[in-house]
Amino acid sequence: MTPFCSCSAVPLFIGFVESGVPLGVTFSFLIASPMVNEIAIILLWGMLGWQITALYIISGLIIAIIAGIIIGKLKLEGEVESYVYEMIEKIKAAEKAGITLEEEKQTPKERLLSSRDYTFDLLKKIGPYVVIAIGIGAIIHGYAPADFLIKYAGPGNPLAVPIAVLIGVPLYSNAAGIIPLVAVFIEKGIPIGTALAFMMAVTALSLPEMIILRKVLKPKLLAIFIGILAVSITSIGYLFNAIIYV
Repeated sequence: MTPFCSCSAVPLFIGFVESGVPLGVTFSFLIASPMVNEIAIILLWGMLGWQITALYIISGLIIAIIAGIIIGKLKLEGEVESYVYEMIEKIKAAEKAGITLEEEKQTPKERLLSSRDYTFDLLKKIGPYVVIAIGIGAIIHGYAPADFLIKYAGPGNPLAVPIAVLIGVPLYSNAAGIIPLVAVFIEKGIPIGTALAFMMAVTALSLPEMIILRKVLKPKLLAIFIGILAVSITSIGYLFNAIIYV
């Protein structure tokens, strides 16, 4: 229910990992937060009806849960950049030595100051990547004509769903920004599965998000994350198209 875009979910993702939340669980959040939230639900319901909205919510949650389970089972904690786990190691070392951490002795005011310092430190690490990533997404979004998807992923093309996913990856938007465009695509004859696969790719598998995540994840884990999401979104797109045309 958190109304975040993919890029703004990354700092929370980092915070969860540093706090010791299992890696698979954090990835489930990273996928579900931008893809399925109250903004997407309200807009989809108003534009496309409750049936399509329900299918979208269920499929989005299934993708997030299954992806999280798979990544958790693969035991890929070593594929996260070392600085992310510094806090966990600090806590483990303190517990082993029977030492109470300074953070646990802090007053509310000291905790606020500590949180401020942590925020600035995190911004220094990933802030430039956020700016670069959003800039790239904005440039591509501005130069991609509205009929681009209609031309290359229109009805009758058996490869329309993976093409829609590939077109959506370089773009950057949240649910509120992309749903009106999806509604236009559907009105112009794009199959619902293809249009929603495009939406999922933009919100949960965007190039800007991958640029930011590279600061946190090593290439192997990033590639696994992209692969699982791409296959899942494409499968959901084909499933939606099959349901609509049966």
